[in-house]
Amino acid sequence: MNQASIPATAAAQSPPAKDPTSGVAYPVLGAISVSHLLNDMMQSVLIALYPVLKGNFDLSFTQIGFITLAFQFSASLLQPLIGHYTDKHPKPYSLPIGMGFTFFGLILLSQAWDFTSILVAALLIGMGSSVFHPESSRVARLASAGQHGLAQSIFQVGGNLGSSLGPLLAALIIVPMGQASVAWFSLAALLAILILYRVGRWYGYNLTTSRGRTTLAKVDTGLTQKQVHKALGVLLVLVFSKYFYLASLTSYLTFYLIYRFGISIQNAQYSLFVFLFGVALGTLAGGPIGDRIGRKRVIWGSILGTAPFALLLPYANLTWTILLVFIIGIIIASAFSAILVYAQELIPGKTGTISGLFFGLAFGMAGIGAAALGKLADITSIELVYQVCAFLPLLGITAFLLPTARKHS
Repeated sequence: MNQASIPATAAAQSPPAKDPTSGVAYPVLGAISVSHLLNDMMQSVLIALYPVLKGNFDLSFTQIGFITLAFQFSASLLQPLIGHYTDKHPKPYSLPIGMGFTFFGLILLSQAWDFTSILVAALLIGMGSSVFHPESSRVARLASAGQHGLAQSIFQVGGNLGSSLGPLLAALIIVPMGQASVAWFSLAALLAILILYRVGRWYGYNLTTSRGRTTLAKVDTGLTQKQVHKALGVLLVLVFSKYFYLASLTSYLTFYLIYRFGISIQNAQYSLFVFLFGVALGTLAGGPIGDRIGRKRVIWGSILGTAPFALLLPYANLTWTILLVFIIGIIIASAFSAILVYAQELIPGKTGTISGLFFGLAFGMAGIGAAALGKLADITSIELVYQVCAFLPLLGITAFLLPTARKHS
């Protein structure tokens, strides 16, 4: 027997060496998820601070709405522009730089002396988000190895957990210690800057590897331009429905519970934590389920499935209200990962643009919704806000109009 043939045969039977740039990059996804947790925790501190600010500066509901609008406006206006630019000119180290805006916004918020200074602080925090979200979404897709829904869910669940921690920390720290204690949260921004610097190094390296060329490559969806435009129009309706309704809960749930049931500010913050924790659970589930059963099914099931619980909410007692907002949070939150990945697949090769557009729309709709609903609450009552908003999830029926994309390499 030819001895030389033995290693050749063994080599032929051995599995091919694994590409070191292949597979889901879970450490990177974990890093941007933790960064998202810190980013959105700091943002939610602003929202959780509303009852304190309202008491300190004698603010109206309309002014509360405009604080949210300032934050959401700076984020929503810049995100699509930054996403479009970085699609053509990736800037890996923009992530830690953007987090610096959040750092300075928190410092100013802790020392704010009037309504105008609060608005400026909100604008700075929003600017930090405008850089963070589109670039981090590109990192998530780069790290996904094709499991785009899973990657987006891991990325976004960090943000939702951070949002849920904000009210809890506000109840434990800010309410008893006052507005100045917000400065301690700037330490979270410094930690996020360090994490994102390391992520930026990985991001910059992998843009030129096989991972970057395959994950961010363009594919043929099999849809006409008319179908793509129609699908984007439907997605806009769904984002409007989802985020107008979410604005009623994230910005005004504490006031609703205080005014309707007479509970304390701290207990209202704990209740807001319950809702936001449900949002985090729903976000984690939505992406992987979309990978398995299709994003279209997750989208319509999430938004339309919220409707029965939303319609019951204005008429429930305190116990059932807390249970219902938890269920609503789980169901409605499962949609955004699916919406974002579905939109990215509609217009391949434009990950940053689409991520910036849809994160921007989400922030913008939430900001406009908060301002409009605050005005409605001032004119009528906070209870009427929830009676009107209960019908918004019914717009989820438009998801049946979404086409099914056929991907071809």
